[in-house]
Amino acid sequence: MTTHTIVTRIVPDSALLYWSATVLVAAELVVGGWWDIARTSNVREVIVHLGYPTYFLVILGVWKLLGAAALLLPRFPLVKEWAYAGALFVYTGAVASHLTTGYKLIEVPILTVMAALTVISWASRPADRRIGSGRPGRSDNSAIT
Repeated sequence: MTTHTIVTRIVPDSALLYWSATVLVAAELVVGGWWDIARTSNVREVIVHLGYPTYFLVILGVWKLLGAAALLLPRFPLVKEWAYAGALFVYTGAVASHLTTGYKLIEVPILTVMAALTVISWASRPADRRIGSGRPGRSDNSAIT
C-alpha cells in the first residue's frame, strides 16, 4: 500500500484540499493580524504608502484574528461566510491598492494567491460548515448556532 493510498483512505481529497487552503488562509490572517495590531514597521510603511491611516491597521488586525478563529472553529456557518467575505475583501482590496499606487507590486501575486486560497477554502468546505447544511433536527434558522 502506497503512502498516497493510506492518506486518501484517512483524509478524502476534498477534505485535504479544504483543510490545506483553510489552514494557509487562517495562518496568514493570524500572522498578519498580529503584525497589524502591533503596527510593525513593515506594515506601517506599506499602509502609509498605500494612503491609509495607521489606526486602520488595528481595525484590520482585530478582524483578521476574529476571521481566522471563525474559519477554524466548528459551527457558526453564517459567521464563517462573513469571515470568508472579509478575507476576500482584504486580499482583493490590497491588490487594488497596490495596483492603484504602484507601490510594492511584488506583493500582488502573493495577495492574488491568498484570494484564490480563500475561494478554494470556501468552495471546498464540508457540508457541516455551510449555511443551511443543517444537522439532523435543525432548521435553516439556526445558521448562527
